[in-house]
Amino acid sequence: MKILVVEDQERLADFLRQSLIEKSYTVTAVGSCAAANDAISESSYDVVVLDLNLPDGDGLELLTQWRRAGFNEPVLILSARDTVEDKIRGLDLGADDYLPKPFSVQELLAHVRALIRRQASVKQSQLEHDGLKMDLLGHVVHLDGEPIDMTSREFALLEIFMQNTGRVLTRTLISEKIWSSHYDIDTNLLDVYMSRLRGKLERNGKQRFKTVRGIGYQML
Repeated sequence: MKILVVEDQERLADFLRQSLIEKSYTVTAVGSCAAANDAISESSYDVVVLDLNLPDGDGLELLTQWRRAGFNEPVLILSARDTVEDKIRGLDLGADDYLPKPFSVQELLAHVRALIRRQASVKQSQLEHDGLKMDLLGHVVHLDGEPIDMTSREFALLEIFMQNTGRVLTRTLISEKIWSSHYDIDTNLLDVYMSRLRGKLERNGKQRFKTVRGIGYQML
């Protein structure tokens, strides 16, 4: 399980990172909004632990931007803002949980475990977006009611985009999900598969995928 810790207090960030690593989580710790944006664009995470008072912006504004961009992973807010109103605002803006400072490490770990369990229990078996339907159990894709033949690799690639509609996905992130190494990406095989997806899913001049030069791809 991969966890992103967004906390600008270095000692606290180190403490959180070490506590989570001791429980066998893979942890990345960053200290700013910009670094957090870079982290989620480069890799996927099972939980984000988010402080609100960051040196280059407000954590709530960052969270709002993520949710608008289609970032759906669980977010646990850690904050010294501990009034009922603060908690309500954080949850209304898209947080999945809210833990006021100070807190015990045992309490933090319990909240993280609960978020992971909750996320696992709501995994969708079907994905839908703009006329596209994916049956993850039946391994079937329909476009406007018509079945679309896909290889297993094409299906896996489309699933990533369907789970992250509107979000720009880096080539590195896609390679981590689809391939066991970066070799295939280096040989431009990803571009070949993207061309195949476009050929099967983009009809009547409708664009479904956008190439973001130097970064990756986005499902519109």
